Amino acid sequence: MSGDRSLSAHRDPSRSAHDAVVVGAGIVGLMTALALAEDGRGVLVLDREGPGSGTSAGNAGILAFPEILPLASPGLLGQVPRWLLDPLGPLSVRPSYALRAAPWLLRFIRASGPDAFNRILSAQATLNRLAEPAMDAAIVRAGLGNHVSEAGTLDLYDGEDAFRRADADWARKRRAGIGFEVLRGRDAIEAVQPGLAERFHAAAVYSAAGRQVREPREFTQALARHLEGRGVVIRRARVEAIRPVSAGAEIVLGDGAPSIVAPFVVLAAGAWSKQLAQTLGDRVPLESERGYNVTLPPGAFPLRRQLYFNGHGFVATPIADGVRIGGAVEIGGLDLPPNFRRSDAMLRKAQAFMPGLRAEGGRAWMGHRPSMPDTLAVIGRSRASRRIVYAFGHGHLGLTQSAATGRLVADLAAERPPAIDLSPFSPQRF
Repeated sequence: MSGDRSLSAHRDPSRSAHDAVVVGAGIVGLMTALALAEDGRGVLVLDREGPGSGTSAGNAGILAFPEILPLASPGLLGQVPRWLLDPLGPLSVRPSYALRAAPWLLRFIRASGPDAFNRILSAQATLNRLAEPAMDAAIVRAGLGNHVSEAGTLDLYDGEDAFRRADADWARKRRAGIGFEVLRGRDAIEAVQPGLAERFHAAAVYSAAGRQVREPREFTQALARHLEGRGVVIRRARVEAIRPVSAGAEIVLGDGAPSIVAPFVVLAAGAWSKQLAQTLGDRVPLESERGYNVTLPPGAFPLRRQLYFNGHGFVATPIADGVRIGGAVEIGGLDLPPNFRRSDAMLRKAQAFMPGLRAEGGRAWMGHRPSMPDTLAVIGRSRASRRIVYAFGHGHLGLTQSAATGRLVADLAAERPPAIDLSPFSPQRF
């Protein structure tokens, strides 16, 4: 049996049969459960809906290891006012939520300054360098290889000027060791992905190594089945609060269910983590970045690659032989109803950019990306107790960074030095 079991000495057998409890059964929570179980811990996972039922089911499925650039960037900031005036644009704030969103937006603006941008870029690149081998290892150990394909990634631009404006970003990626190929001219672009609109004629960037989870829900649920096979318990339950106690932490459940006490607790509840962190005295500026998509059935378009429509805020990815059109950012909290006009607007653009795309039979979806204003996830200990660790706020990179996050949390649980410096990801950094 590997790993450090020192925390298990504090277990109260009358209250819990588990060394560790993970709150959240999305991909981050389940990868964390995998790392803890492989360290020899008895793990219980709690989730209000069950494995892979939220953003881990509806995301674009991109293993986006090269995506190291912060969302808050000097170049992006210049476009924000124009986007905010368009309720269906790449970034919008619901008017009824604008006052509540203001503190997050102010921090987002501050994070776009040159010093902050470079610091965040360095931290994100460091985590993503850990993320790829960590994910590769997890895929092998959990037998998930048949859920992943090497689709390649094609970044598209509206003409030469738009491509030139991205020069600095690609230079940053090159310095970080990220490989790619610049395609020049319509013929070169069409050879990689036929059937695109004539507007994409000047230049594009292609990475043959871009990888895709074929169906995110199935990938997450297959991981859940693997965990259950090795003794991890996954239980539906609504967590209302977490409290430090001498034996570790008490998890207060809703619906009259008895509380659970465990020596070690991980909060990985995605966009719902903010309220639970507040019960521990941590005020974390986490927002729900509401993402929309439409999934089209097989035969909708002969999509070979992951397509990034730069400047338009959405992607097209090959999902389970169909096509998923998704992206955009809407700040509107957890409670407002979806505005599916946003997914309709993306689909209309996709039809213009991918002539021949058949839009019949599409399924619209909205999910809550847990996003921090500086783009970086929250990975670290609660101020209330070192036996309570946070693992949330990954924004667009939850799938990508999930296995690395699990490894880092397992290091903290075992009192091992983490594989990377976690200070940029501290829950207390704000």
